[in-house]
Amino acid sequence: MYLSARMMPESSSDQPTATNRPDKSASGPPAADMSDPQWIAKYEPYLRMLARTHMRAAYRAKIGASDIVQQAMLQAVGAIDQFRGGTEAELRAWLRQILVRQICHLDRDLHRDKRDVRRERSMEQKLAQSSMRLEGLLAADQATPSQVAIVGENVTALAAAVERLPDGQRQAIELHYLEGLKLAEVAEALGKTTGAVAGLLHRGMKQLRSDWESSQQGSTGGGAS
Repeated sequence: MYLSARMMPESSSDQPTATNRPDKSASGPPAADMSDPQWIAKYEPYLRMLARTHMRAAYRAKIGASDIVQQAMLQAVGAIDQFRGGTEAELRAWLRQILVRQICHLDRDLHRDKRDVRRERSMEQKLAQSSMRLEGLLAADQATPSQVAIVGENVTALAAAVERLPDGQRQAIELHYLEGLKLAEVAEALGKTTGAVAGLLHRGMKQLRSDWESSQQGSTGGGAS
């Protein structure tokens, strides 16, 4: 099983580069407790969402996104002392880099390919774009810039909320809003009509907005938990 193949990084040269440095202007709280494995664990839904949208369909059914993410998180915990960032935004970027390495390792193992640094960089950019789309997912529904900022700062909670949606709604939102596919492309990928996909997107976004509003009310003591 793939999980046993790469429990820890192969060598220091294969580690994600720890080039991030504390940046007071970046969003998110300081990284005081980020060496705690429980802190890393909260990023699991976020990484799983990215893995689902960027793993090749040819082997996605053989090796699930959860397996890849478990490997990435194990590596992150083992290499947390190499993280040099100062915010959650920087930590997310570092974790995405680790996830890319795991996906590309899998690619090479299955296809006996050599390491392709250009592909890794391209995938890093695509994952970063998906992450930015996630942060902006509810932006159109926020009344003030401060509310938009709250969504960005709680991107891991938003990823978890997306993951709780029914499968059809989740898949449609991930493909259309996060991967950037057009409606017709999503319909083809899911084997549905464009009308059916539009319905999934509408219901999914309605539920997501409701869940998000409830969670924000609960976090301020003004509503459901």
